[in-house]
Amino acid sequence: MSDTVIVESRPVFPFTAIVGQDEMKLSLILNVIDPKIGGVLIMGDRGTGKSTTVRALVDLLPEINVVANDPFNSDPLDPELMSEQVRQKFQKGETLEVKKKKITMIDLPLGATEDRVCGTIDIEKALTEGVKAFEPGLLASANRGILYVDEVNLLDDHLVDVLLDSAASGWNTVEREGISISHPARFILVGSGNPEEGELRPQLLDRFGMHAEIGTVREPDLRVQIVEQRAAFDEAPLEFRTNYENSQKALSQKLVEARELLKKAELDYDLRVKISQICSELNVDGLRGDIVTNRAAKALAVFEGRTSVTSNDIFRVIPLCLRHRLRKDPLETIDSGNKVREIFQKVFE
Repeated sequence: MSDTVIVESRPVFPFTAIVGQDEMKLSLILNVIDPKIGGVLIMGDRGTGKSTTVRALVDLLPEINVVANDPFNSDPLDPELMSEQVRQKFQKGETLEVKKKKITMIDLPLGATEDRVCGTIDIEKALTEGVKAFEPGLLASANRGILYVDEVNLLDDHLVDVLLDSAASGWNTVEREGISISHPARFILVGSGNPEEGELRPQLLDRFGMHAEIGTVREPDLRVQIVEQRAAFDEAPLEFRTNYENSQKALSQKLVEARELLKKAELDYDLRVKISQICSELNVDGLRGDIVTNRAAKALAVFEGRTSVTSNDIFRVIPLCLRHRLRKDPLETIDSGNKVREIFQKVFE
């Protein structure tokens, strides 16, 4: 269990103290509001605060209802998000003990084995006692939470396949010696990496709902501000966090309210048609780009306290939702978003 890192054990840098990197912060916030957006891939230079920002998100994560003493964070009301044991109790009408728990964020260590990620079946116990003895892995802990993969482009291919399967189906299945166990594994997949260390396989790239590009801050004043903040945090982390307590609480409350408001969000039919027209003109494969853009635009509207999506909401999110879906030639670099904005202006003029 030692390599499971639930990022709450040490003081983390406050999210509201992070200067710049608006694309990354917005993408993460929208995924917390609507986890069905499908996660975010953050690519950029070393030392640009990718990991710091993702880990800072932990403070802001809202609480959810989970079934007590269940390693899969089962939802007490949704059978699709329940482990097998909990679902059986639910179907029999048994009372489930419910508790509130903060959405968890699980770090996937680079050297993790497949057993550590997926979980293992105790064959000896299964054969001698006739019970399905399952030791849950990281995917079980990440159910209904966030799975963070730093240096995602260095991840072993077989682990990439495991993540793809789980991200696509929302379930993790472990099979060994004819024994099969499945459990829900619905998580927000957050990956970060440096493009210099290799590109991602197109199949994995497409699985991320959004793609944020992070550059090194060039303005000298901002650089000085960032360096001073980091030094102050390293010197006295708890004291530094106290200065941002109010802004952290305000943002956290805003996220809770946005999640509630999301059910009422509306996206007019003509705007939906224009989103699909942009995807079509950009020759985006499949419909995932259309779906993610619709969801992200609604999440942005409710984050700003509105239930009606505007064309400006779409303009702000569509480059993040489509830029990584445009590449047809493997030698091409990922578009900065200019191509997407050009087609947007053309369709919305």
